[in-house]
Amino acid sequence: MQVTTVGVDLAKNVFQVHGITETGEVVFNRTIRRAQLLAFFEDLPACLVGMEACGSSHYWARQLSALGHDVRLIPANYVKPYVKRGKSDAADAEAICEAVTRPTMRFVAIKSEEQQGVLFLHRARDLIVRQRTQLGNMLRGLLAEFGIVIAQGIGSSVKFAKGVLEGGLPRIPEVAVDVLTNLSNQLVALHLRVRWYEIRMRLQARQDPRVTLLRTIPGVGPVTASAIVATVGDARQFKSGREFAAWLGLTPLNRSSGGKEKLGRISKMGDRYVRRLLVTGMTARLRQMKTHPERVGSWTLDLLARKPARLATVAMANKTARIIWAILTKNERYHPHSA
Repeated sequence: MQVTTVGVDLAKNVFQVHGITETGEVVFNRTIRRAQLLAFFEDLPACLVGMEACGSSHYWARQLSALGHDVRLIPANYVKPYVKRGKSDAADAEAICEAVTRPTMRFVAIKSEEQQGVLFLHRARDLIVRQRTQLGNMLRGLLAEFGIVIAQGIGSSVKFAKGVLEGGLPRIPEVAVDVLTNLSNQLVALHLRVRWYEIRMRLQARQDPRVTLLRTIPGVGPVTASAIVATVGDARQFKSGREFAAWLGLTPLNRSSGGKEKLGRISKMGDRYVRRLLVTGMTARLRQMKTHPERVGSWTLDLLARKPARLATVAMANKTARIIWAILTKNERYHPHSA
């Protein structure tokens, strides 16, 4: 009996594999140690292999593809309906094997090592930014107990921390002064580390012409453009710009029934990091209206006349996502008139 389809339930050390023939007959459903997985697939003829898109899935997809197998990654939410009963590795592998054969199933594009290397940089920067924000908020909250108010914004917190390190200590107890100096050192160090990541990211972005094309879009900076290219590549796995926007969770939920169309809030599915970068970029564009109103188009002005600012930024991010898809698939610069 020749195996044609295999479902793999990934783990750290012990993997579950479920193989079936062309007629659906089960050939094996067994556990395999991590060190034995490649040798196991080397002995199998070229077949369809399904895996959930999770940690280390892109690595294993590249390895198995190099052996000649047709590897497809499935979002975990799309596998769950095929689990018959209970929760076990064997049931999950069987569900993956069933889901990968469905003609309407949606798959995740396999990322290259270069893409994951850039995302490595983005994930590390995101962690440092969140730590810097937490430290700045903690510093602001502690000093508020002594009647010392730091203005909103990370820039104000860093400026205050630099003043403390230069000798501008407030009148607080001695034990609090030591803690304040320590926290100020950490905040300034984190701020410098964020700057290093941003410089490194800009240098990396110059090596990819797709990032240069995306930066021609208003509101899309080097960080956002680099993250999008590293996440979706050429975006040809999406059939349309709306599908790409829906994948990012920027399209409204559809709760229509009985012939009555009802749209709710955005789904917030997909990549949270890229979605946040797009919304932040559009928020920065709205702030330009105060100093450079000529940079804002008529579509945006009409939108702001009908919707609150936050809804407008999400709608602008939705539109920008569709423009990004068009630029990546056509490999062209942004032309505002034609867009």
